[in-house]
Amino acid sequence: MAPNSFETDLAELEAVVRRMEEAELSLDEALRLLERGVELFRRCHAQLEAAERKVELLLQEKDKGYDAVPFPEPGESAE
Repeated sequence: MAPNSFETDLAELEAVVRRMEEAELSLDEALRLLERGVELFRRCHAQLEAAERKVELLLQEKDKGYDAVPFPEPGESAE
């Protein structure tokens, strides 16, 4: 089975979060949704890290006049 796209995983993660916020869930259902949410979060995070590495590699091609510029940490402004 092919892995889902980032967008598909993110949409499912958002749906899981909404369901947990809006519904009165049994403990078993809440735990099941939490487990699925953590799995989706980890997959999205890994995909974002891979994309960041690709961008940094492309920008490191100094012979083409590009320099690697580190991404700002979460919460920092990108100036």
